[in-house]
Parts: sequence; C-alpha cells; structure tokens
Amino acid sequence: MAAKLNASVSLLAMGLALASGSALAYQQGDMIVRAGAALVEPQEDSDELTVNGTKLTTAVGGAVAPAEAGVDSNTQLGLTFVYMVSDNIGLEVLAATPFSHNITANLGAVGTVDAAEVKHLPPTVSVQYFPMGAGSELQPYVGVGLNYTTFFDEEVDDELDAVTTSLGLGDARSLEVDDSFGLALQLGCDYAINENLVVNAAVWMIDIDTTATFKYAGGNKIEGDVDIDPMAYMVGLGYKF
Repeated sequence: MAAKLNASVSLLAMGLALASGSALAYQQGDMIVRAGAALVEPQEDSDELTVNGTKLTTAVGGAVAPAEAGVDSNTQLGLTFVYMVSDNIGLEVLAATPFSHNITANLGAVGTVDAAEVKHLPPTVSVQYFPMGAGSELQPYVGVGLNYTTFFDEEVDDELDAVTTSLGLGDARSLEVDDSFGLALQLGCDYAINENLVVNAAVWMIDIDTTATFKYAGGNKIEGDVDIDPMAYMVGLGYKF
C-alpha cells in the first residue's frame, strides 16, 4: 500500500515539474469525464466472529480461536464525472462497474477458509479543490466527500458450510452484508495531452464499516463487524467539455 501511495505522490511531483505555459486551466462550467482501471484494496480490521452473540472462540470451546473475517482486492472499470462550479472548485461523482470480493474467515486452529463472495458498488460524491491557475497543463486536486457502499449478490462458500456443519450449525441459509456510509478523502491530478484530452491518476481513502451476518436454520447466526476502509487507485483518460 505504501509503495502504491508513494508512486501516486511521485506522479504528482513529476507532473508539477512538467507543467508548462499553455492556458489549459479548468474554468467554471467545464465538465470532465474520466474512465480507467480502478483497484479497491481493503485494509480490513475485523472484530472476532460471534455465534448468536457469543464469541466463536467461547461458543466452540476455543477450538477455532481467533476467528476473524478478511476481504480481498478487486479491479474494475472506474468512472468519474466532474462539474466545475468555479475556476478552482469541482463537484465529482465516482462510479464503477460492480466490484466482486471474496470474504475469508480466519478460524485459527481450523485454518482460513473461503466464507463467501459479495459484490458492491461505491458511489461517492466529492468536492474538489484545484489550486493551479491559468498556464498550467497539470491540474492536481484534493477532494473530500461522502461514500455510500451497497452490497449485493451475497453467496456463501461451500468451504465455510463444511466447517460450520462440523460445528453443529449446518449449512448457511443466507448472508447479509450491511450497506455503509462513510467519509472519502482524495488526491489526484490531470495532465493535459491537448485542449480536451487528459491523463488522470487518483487515489482515495474510503471509510467503509459493515456487518456480515450468516444465517442458519433454527435462528442461529454467525456475525462479524468489519472495517474495510479501502485504498482505491485509478489510472485512466479524461475528456474535458
């Protein structure tokens, strides 16, 4: 993560050094559409899983301690739409094709098993500040906004079912992952190739906190709170109208 963040910062520094004298600054009323590869890399931190409100460690006599959830990374098509409300302030909407993540369960002595697969969409609205004035081909920016992440198409993996069956819970009937609202911070830059076409690189820090609940017959459930808090990276092209 640190290497990727350092690379993004280095890209900004290189762009600043290359900025030249053509008048390509953004102006009030401009619209910028960007598209590119977007990577979501969770930095998850999970509370211990519980069975019907009791820590899984306690519920099964310590056989699986510790018990935590994890989430892997995924890359999809990222899209951003910016409207310049002034020469230096932009309003951005971030969208993407659905991200798909594997959820794992670290069950200590039992090992790590594939628990589920889930998809999500992370629409984010941000206010951006562009500090560079007229005469700069490079337009670095910082942003702050609100993220809403919605989860769907949750599917339980057979590996988890095999373990929970051995613990007397049986197969999971369903999985629910709660939607999340959170703060999003952003750093990025556009570099003008010509009057309309730009190269873009951006990085986001997004606050995503959710609860995953596996529901079983008889009202039993395994539950875990997960702070996903991903870093998101995007590199692509943009067009200014």
